[in-house]
Amino acid sequence: MIAASILVLLLVVLIAGGIWISFTLGIVAWVGIAFFSSTKPEFNLFTSYWNTYSSMTLASLPMFIWMGEILYRTRLAEQMFAGLAPWLDKLPGRLLHVNVLGCGIFGAVSGSSAATCATISKIALPELQKRGYDAKMSLGSLCGAGTLGILIPPSIAMIVYAVAADVSIIRMFLAGILPGLLLLVLFSGYIIVHSLLNPGATPKQTIKMNFRQRVRSSRELIPVVSLIAFVFFSMMGGLATATEAAAFGVLGALLIAWWGKSLSWETFKASLSGSLRMSCMIMFILGASSFLTVAMGFTGIPASLATWVVALDLSPYMLIAILTLIYLLMGCALDGVSMIVLTTSVVLPMVQAAGFDPIWFGVYIIIMIELAQVSPPVGFNLFVLQNMSGQPIMAIAKAAIPFFLLMVLATMIIVVFPGVATWFPQFVMGR
Repeated sequence: MIAASILVLLLVVLIAGGIWISFTLGIVAWVGIAFFSSTKPEFNLFTSYWNTYSSMTLASLPMFIWMGEILYRTRLAEQMFAGLAPWLDKLPGRLLHVNVLGCGIFGAVSGSSAATCATISKIALPELQKRGYDAKMSLGSLCGAGTLGILIPPSIAMIVYAVAADVSIIRMFLAGILPGLLLLVLFSGYIIVHSLLNPGATPKQTIKMNFRQRVRSSRELIPVVSLIAFVFFSMMGGLATATEAAAFGVLGALLIAWWGKSLSWETFKASLSGSLRMSCMIMFILGASSFLTVAMGFTGIPASLATWVVALDLSPYMLIAILTLIYLLMGCALDGVSMIVLTTSVVLPMVQAAGFDPIWFGVYIIIMIELAQVSPPVGFNLFVLQNMSGQPIMAIAKAAIPFFLLMVLATMIIVVFPGVATWFPQFVMGR
């Protein structure tokens, strides 16, 4: 445990000093191998990075990122608002449901929480403000529902976890579907209840359309729904791997951008540049994470921790309760990808020793990251909405509290009923 204490202290010092997480992980791994094992750190560094970057599984990551970057620069959010609003304007809460459902749909083609929140907010916030909707509910619903971008597949964070935990990317994608739908129902349910209890807070119906006009407006949803269906069913039907489906997704995103007359040489270059920067950052972190995983194996820390946890004789629920507190604290200082790569190699053996499925644990971590997205001081969605609305970040965080609590409730549901996350992958692909 002396080695573990020294390495954890070094990790905390480096992070507190503002060192990039990729450099931090690499330095800690180097020290762990150099001083607490008999092998050479430089040899393990090269092999760890090579094995990570030569993985065909990881090839889907930059493609899914590029797909989201292309769609972020299209008129997709405007088209979704036009297609969804006529159908949702009769529900209690009216157009606030567009925030939730719009984020769910865009999250299914984006893979990024920040991109989902920014894209939907760009269209929804001005419209809701113009029609007199409560600013607190508008900001809170966007902040909470924006996190669906990393839970509803394809998800960048899920790919990172699948690589770090050595599990199937497609199984992880399938595992996120039912929890994502659960959060959609919880968010919309809260909006309905809040509107019924506060009838004066919701403006009167403003969209007057007959059934035929509503159906005609739904044509705006055809491109994105077609892309979602094609990517999902190609993977679930065994017609394509995750990497091949990602490539088809990029092609579909380019066609949608071209059809919507938002594909230009400038937007093409901007999307390619954005995906390149994001992919390089994540790949750098994953390489360092792989090096740290090897170092942990040589030092024997994960096995020792797993044995220690088993010896404590904690109930599975108590273990998850402790991990939830740890992840909530980490979320106040780290981004989601860093949380995954920093903890997976150490925490996963403990979780498996307690009898939890690694696919289920991946969904649990993703929801923890969602909570981090709306937690000050570094919640990404808070910064996105601050930039979009001009409101103080703490006012946005306060508006997001009900949706934060709903995500906590969703965590409790999947802990008590793990089948919410594990049933669908088993149903589609078998055990």
